[in-house]
Amino acid sequence: MTQEHTGGTGTGHRSVSMTRLEKGLYEVRNPRGGTIRCGGGGESEDFTPVELLLTAMAACGGSDVDWMTSRLAEPEVFELVAEGEKTKDDAGNHLTDLVVTFRVRFPEGADGDRARERLPSAMARSHDRLCTVTQTITRGTPVEVTLEEV
Repeated sequence: MTQEHTGGTGTGHRSVSMTRLEKGLYEVRNPRGGTIRCGGGGESEDFTPVELLLTAMAACGGSDVDWMTSRLAEPEVFELVAEGEKTKDDAGNHLTDLVVTFRVRFPEGADGDRARERLPSAMARSHDRLCTVTQTITRGTPVEVTLEEV
């Protein structure tokens, strides 16, 4: 079954494909032709899968908040740090203590004041409703794994 690939903020099917380049190194491609390399071991500068998850959290929340605040004032600083603790227990490996920290500064003046005033509600809207990545993690969406022999 072929599903239409969509992008942007609308609803619809999303996918990426991953190809092995060498042991422990992979290239991920989106339907629009974008690529990123990742590796599972952390021995190279390439992102690990856990770092990609943290990146997705930061990028999702950050872009939501950016769209809601930068129309009022262009930020002088707009940085995010996403972090967590990788742990292992009887249920297996997972991340705990996930935190996304916004480091934002708007210029002085009326426009900057309005953007600063909107910042907390923009962060809350992203976290509580808009960010697909955060919503998927907090809801605990099951992941199905299948095999397609080639």
